Formats: sequence, structure tokens, C-alpha cells
Amino acid sequence: EGSTSRWPIVVVMGHVDHGKTSLLDFIRKKNVAAREKGGITQHISAYEVASKHGKVVFLDTPGHEAFSYLRRRGAKITDIVVLVIAADDGIMPQTIEAIKHAKAAEVPIIVAINKVDKVQSAAIETVRRQLAQHDLLPEDWGGQTVCVPVSAKTGQGVDELLELIVLQSQMMELSGSPENMAKAFILESR
Repeated sequence: EGSTSRWPIVVVMGHVDHGKTSLLDFIRKKNVAAREKGGITQHISAYEVASKHGKVVFLDTPGHEAFSYLRRRGAKITDIVVLVIAADDGIMPQTIEAIKHAKAAEVPIIVAINKVDKVQSAAIETVRRQLAQHDLLPEDWGGQTVCVPVSAKTGQGVDELLELIVLQSQMMELSGSPENMAKAFILESR
């Protein structure tokens, strides 16, 4: 009773250098990656994004193997995983690790095939084929996995990605009660 719908909490995962932070930067219009050591995210950050489709809370997780523990914790508190895969690179070890975490947490996965501004369409098809091999059959191949070609550089597909995240969250009917005691998760502390 007294339950109201709430915004989705989305974790962005994927292999190092596949453009997770660049994609979030484009969404946030603020360059964090340039300040990070070597462009690799060293900590978790949460961002509230107001899109024209609705509000979304993003968690930016570290891409480096040393932070797999943090990423595991990140996947536990999330509603939806956005898996970023670089079109010019395909599925890599940390991509597979991210898929395992998302499946273990039993959360829907939306795939953002990034860097499409750099490749031919054959490269995007290769990524779709690789996804199918990891039990993530793309929607346009008759499966359940939503795949969105995006470019963190040009912004291509980013609006569609936000729209699909909001649609997915609406189907999940996420809710919370303002009457209940709040529950919080510590993402990082010093």
C-alpha cells in the first residue's frame, strides 16, 4: 500500500576501454574520463539523469579487473544492466565477466554496441553473433536481448538507449513505498 513508481537504477558494465564512461559522459555532458588515471574509472559514481523519456539513475562501475569485487556489488543493487561492447573489439574477458554478474543478479541486460561511428555494419553483426553465443540472443534475431548501436562520440543512438531503459523499467513496474523505512547501500567509502 502507498507504493509509488520509482526511477530505474542502471549499472553500466563492460570491458575496459569499450567506452562505458565516455557513454555516461555524453549522457551527463561532463568529462570525467579525462580526469581519471589513464581514462580508467577508479571508483563507483552514481548519477541521476533526467532524459525526455524519464529519470534514470546510472552507476558507473570500474572497468579494471582489480575492481571486479566492486562491480559484483554494483550488479546486486541494480535494476537493469547496460552492457557496453565496442563494435571494433567485440566480446572480451571483462564483457563475459559482466554478463555472468548480470545473469547471477537476474537483471535484464540492454546491450549498447558502442563506437559504431568507427566501423562497418558487418562489425555490429559480429557482436550480435558473439552475444548469441553467450545466450544473449538479439531481439531482431528473435531473442530477448535489446541491442542498441550507439556512439559515445557522436551521440548516435543515445536517445534510443535512454528510451529503451525507461521502457524496460516501466515493464518491470519498479516501485517503492515512501512510508517504509529507507534502505541504503554504501557503494564506496573512505
